[in-house]
Amino acid sequence: MTPLRVLVTGSTGFVGSALVPVLSASGHRIGRLVRTLPRKGKGEIQWGPETGFIDAPRLEAMDGVVHLAGENIASDRWTAEKKAKIRDSRVDGTRLLSDALAGLKQPPKVLVCASAIGYYGDRGDELLTEDSAPGTGFLAEVCREWEAATKSAEDKGIRVVRLRFGMVLSPTGGAMAKLLPPFKKGLGGVLGTGRQYVSWITLDDLVGVIVHALTTEALQGPVNAVTPNPVTNRELTRTLGRLLGRFTIFPMPAAAAHLVFGEMADEVLLASQRVQPARLLTTGYDFRYPELEGALQHLLAA
Repeated sequence: MTPLRVLVTGSTGFVGSALVPVLSASGHRIGRLVRTLPRKGKGEIQWGPETGFIDAPRLEAMDGVVHLAGENIASDRWTAEKKAKIRDSRVDGTRLLSDALAGLKQPPKVLVCASAIGYYGDRGDELLTEDSAPGTGFLAEVCREWEAATKSAEDKGIRVVRLRFGMVLSPTGGAMAKLLPPFKKGLGGVLGTGRQYVSWITLDDLVGVIVHALTTEALQGPVNAVTPNPVTNRELTRTLGRLLGRFTIFPMPAAAAHLVFGEMADEVLLASQRVQPARLLTTGYDFRYPELEGALQHLLAA
């Protein structure tokens, strides 16, 4: 692969901290868009999504941009303030970056922007592809605005890939890191009815998908970043418990989830999204861990 100059936002986050070493090991030159200076390295460029500042001249001549920055949706209960941070960090930050890229003399060829399968809302057992209509709810509205905020970059002729992340599995962060402690103690169980679909991807494969998006010219627009094999919450629970050698007999009814997590329970824990990665398959992405059991075996052995 020809070495590229790649700008990354959210480079110290859960996904970014896994992506950057892979890109660097492949010989690519990495720039990091960061909020605070003084710079720790010459590849760091300042921006402030909250203030509308970005050091645009230093973005010239990048080959590609990977935009991962955004407020953690699962770190706290969804108060009005938290929901505003979730929306603003994604929509305003993406618009600021896209507008800056569109104004460059030498814009990048590609912008890979994170989005989420929350775009589809709660859809039961309906099979969803990139062509499916958006859903309803707070996350669906945020995702629609988030993706629309890339319009100026697209209008400039930049190839924009909107990666709709599913549940990212890794013992180092995300949902799996929160599931493991209670499951290891034998306190795991299904959430709600357990019939809701979970569309997932390992962190290893997500990094591979991002690289695929950067380097595959035929790929653009919305792309579902999930494996071809979604499972129900009950299947996920039983598989994880079996591999850990633990019982999974402590369910969390929907009412209890509401009590503990509030509105977030409906949209993150209990919502059902049975998603297919149609565009990844069409463009030849080869999943390393397409099946849940094999994926979990790999992750638990890591």
